[in-house]
Amino acid sequence: MPRRARCLSDLAIVGATATGKTSLAGSIADSYQQVSLVSIDALAVYRGMDIGTAKPTRLGDVAGRHAWELVDLVDASEEFSVAEFQAAAREAIGRIHELGNAAVLVGGTGLYHRAVLDDLDLPARYPHVAARLQAEAAGPGGPASLHARLRELDPVAAGRIEPLNARRVIRALEVTEGSGRRFSEFGPGLDAYPGIDTVIVGLALDRDKLDERLAGRLSSQLDEGFIEEVRSLLAAPGGFSRTAGQAIGYREIVEYLTGECSFDEARAEAVRRLKNFARRQEAWFRRDPRVHWLRADDERLTDLAMERWETGPK
Repeated sequence: MPRRARCLSDLAIVGATATGKTSLAGSIADSYQQVSLVSIDALAVYRGMDIGTAKPTRLGDVAGRHAWELVDLVDASEEFSVAEFQAAAREAIGRIHELGNAAVLVGGTGLYHRAVLDDLDLPARYPHVAARLQAEAAGPGGPASLHARLRELDPVAAGRIEPLNARRVIRALEVTEGSGRRFSEFGPGLDAYPGIDTVIVGLALDRDKLDERLAGRLSSQLDEGFIEEVRSLLAAPGGFSRTAGQAIGYREIVEYLTGECSFDEARAEAVRRLKNFARRQEAWFRRDPRVHWLRADDERLTDLAMERWETGPK
């Protein structure tokens, strides 16, 4: 008989793509009553982007037998920000708790996990300001000159960001200039890891095994009709939004379908990006001291994760 999860805290399952987070969540949901599964994934929110995102609701394994929150929220032609995701997650988790259930938060999008778990104070986007700053970064002086400006406007933020990290410098200036409020005033930042009631379990694999899984997953997705999925989305009104269109695999297949590269080139580039993305995911989650790490290929993974959950947060 399934155990009762009512008295347990929420659980977050994190780690690189293809480590088995979704399958583990399904097994846990089979083992407990009063559990609700929540996707914490920046791309699963897009309707029609199913195969390439390994969307849990379409999987044939244990995970696909359960209902999932925060899946299929918008069309692939729409933009969807982390702030919008945070708001949707607050609402979904609130409903779950009202039912007396525990939430199991599953996915590899690190910033989205932090936004939900730590209730980050997220600044708005200012696209016109960002576009101007990106143009400046490409000009004389580049990111270094923008960092000097940030140092004048927000010395605290400038001290936290490497001068040549153009993306972060631009974002800090975008917020500071767009909102009139210093970027550093938006909460303690991503370097702070406050105590939380949620237990966080991380799944890890040796690099060679993970690389093998990543390549194998892409091959399976191509066999399942990934190219046809991209072709259909590309032909739909509005096509892909900026964020959806940059998704790994989708961007490469679009380039293949539009004649910008061969199929073999698209596939090789997608695998390369997947491997790099997985490295960044693990590096992100490894910085969080609250994560309890487990071997993704351990035969007792489900039991170990449930034991860790029942022990409670650090």
